[in-house]
Amino acid sequence: MNLSQATWGFAERVWEGALETAMGWWRSVYLGAVVLVLLLSPSSYLGVSRARMAYQLYVQTGPVLLGFTALAALLCAVITRIVVVTALSYGLSRYALEMVVRVLVLELIPLTACLFVAMRCTIPNGSQLVQLRLRGHGEALQRRGIDPVRSELLPRAVGGLFACLTLAALSCVVALITVYLSVYGFTLAGLPAYTRLFGQVFSPGVTLVFALKTLFFSLAVALIPLASGWYSPLPRLRREGRELGGLARMFAVLLIIEILSLMGNYY
Repeated sequence: MNLSQATWGFAERVWEGALETAMGWWRSVYLGAVVLVLLLSPSSYLGVSRARMAYQLYVQTGPVLLGFTALAALLCAVITRIVVVTALSYGLSRYALEMVVRVLVLELIPLTACLFVAMRCTIPNGSQLVQLRLRGHGEALQRRGIDPVRSELLPRAVGGLFACLTLAALSCVVALITVYLSVYGFTLAGLPAYTRLFGQVFSPGVTLVFALKTLFFSLAVALIPLASGWYSPLPRLRREGRELGGLARMFAVLLIIEILSLMGNYY
């Protein structure tokens, strides 16, 4: 093989990789648009579709609710203790509580909730969709006059989105309660100061950024693994077994959203 052939082969591989990456991003965007349209369609909430959606809402949220709540409370208690003790040793106790609220509630908890749902629900759901496609389940549904996207993909996407939002909201409440108990104990004496601090941290702009970040986190976690499992070419799925590019895209989107939220909050 001469130099020109090696250069041409390298350029061809780079082009194929870039094209596949662009197609992966396009599939994720397309799936988001499809899910949005189906969510706004009244027919998605009738008959069997409603039952499937209700089942996915329960399966992806109910079994993990108690365990994640306990995990969030333990994580918040440990981090609060570390930050408070460290701040006291450096004479910065007046800033400790605000720093804990900002780090836990604004930054750490939403990301932790979405990653938990991704590992527990949406990534396995993407693998399930791959197995369904390999068995020809989608074609069988189409022959029976059933839309496989509405029947199989939409309920899983809605379930993942609901699980992310629910766990994020619940864990934020748990974090606020845990932080208060860790600092003030079982007394109401610190409630006025804690409430005032909460109001100072959650200004209207910060609250808006927090809500948007949690929503986009949830959309990324709910849609990207499913798009990778549903729209990737079957020959490549048979050869590789799973679509690692979808996970890379998901983490890249989460990182971009986090950077944008930090810029919105602190710059």
